[in-house]
Amino acid sequence: MKYSRDSDEAAVHSRMRGLQLRAAWLGCNNDNFNINTNNNLDNNNAARGITQPKTRTYFSYIRRSYINCLQKSQKMNATNDLYEKLCTYENLELAWQKARKHKTLKPYVKEFEKNLKTNLCALRIELLLFSYRPRPLETFILRDPKTRIISKSDFRDRVIHHAICNIIEPLFEKTFIYDSYANRKRKGVLKAIARFNVFKRKSSRNNTRTCFILKADIRHYFDTVDHNILIRILRKKICDERLIKLIEIILSNHKTAEHGKGMPLGNLTSQFFANIYLNELDQYVKHTLKAKYYIRYVDDFVIFSDSHEILRVHQQNINLFLKNNLLLELHPDKSKIIPIKKGITFLGFRNYYNHRLLKKSNIRKIRKKLIDAKTEYQINKLTYDDAYNIFEGWSAHSRFANTYKLRKTMSNMLEQLFPEKTASKEIDKWLKIK
Repeated sequence: MKYSRDSDEAAVHSRMRGLQLRAAWLGCNNDNFNINTNNNLDNNNAARGITQPKTRTYFSYIRRSYINCLQKSQKMNATNDLYEKLCTYENLELAWQKARKHKTLKPYVKEFEKNLKTNLCALRIELLLFSYRPRPLETFILRDPKTRIISKSDFRDRVIHHAICNIIEPLFEKTFIYDSYANRKRKGVLKAIARFNVFKRKSSRNNTRTCFILKADIRHYFDTVDHNILIRILRKKICDERLIKLIEIILSNHKTAEHGKGMPLGNLTSQFFANIYLNELDQYVKHTLKAKYYIRYVDDFVIFSDSHEILRVHQQNINLFLKNNLLLELHPDKSKIIPIKKGITFLGFRNYYNHRLLKKSNIRKIRKKLIDAKTEYQINKLTYDDAYNIFEGWSAHSRFANTYKLRKTMSNMLEQLFPEKTASKEIDKWLKIK
């Protein structure tokens, strides 16, 4: 449904006229809505027997009603003008700054920045003329260790993705639950793991009773997101049909076997829309099922309880809700109810009550990376600094698990593969100590 600014203002003035007539009927209309600071009553009002407190109360009611009408009108106009905000040069420039972050040395970024102002103005004109069309996605396969098909957008299209998220993220962020941790500011994997620790202690009463966890995964999530349902959810907050049309164009750029389904892995919009889509599940779990201890990260989620039966019922209800409302389903092999003492694999860690370990696949992966780095070092494809960065990145991540001995073992392995080598970072650390 479309709204116009003129109709909103007319509605406000109509409301004000109604309030004036009502005030006149009560005998407290003074032809303007200015109240004397001393709230004195004229003789006519005194003759009618209207007391001072009643007049002051009624004028306060009129003022509150007027302010509420204006705020409602301004809010409605704000959501109707989203496309104008999207197309501003300032928003596109901010989007470019975000899109280039950590990629400033990439050739395609340098190419775009050679004529930065021209390219941003060209994007703005395409948006204003409704002629913008995204370029075909570049698709490649990533095995890490699970095989995934990644689709990469052209850099100019990534600028548009950031521009869209700049505008609509504030609208939806306040609707998300606290314990949704993917692709949000001040959230992330480590915050989710810390929250996991809090919930396992609370649900088990400090390990004084058995704690069960429903660990669930949505089957082929990104490939099965329904575009029509996503657009219907977006329309709850976005009244500007021009912005909705632009989002539909971006969604349709990803070609899948089933028309109107799926989002590409790798796009910023896909990550953000994934949160919006599954926010429906979050609200259902928190407000309908009343699950107190619930954490979601993209399509993986856990629910804590001291009752196996309650979690079994939750699993059935969630699967039914997903099928009926979002056209999704839980993965039959990856959705299980497990006691915490057996360990729960969640977000790359094997979580127990008293400790946390890395997944075995993670350990195999870093061993293979270091051996491959040695091979590439011998043929001068990378330097020792590059190999050290690989190890240091893994070491920083592994510190959040109980891996002291493992890190020592991997450090010795690095020294054996690269004997008598010192990285520039190691020298810098040594100089700072000195």
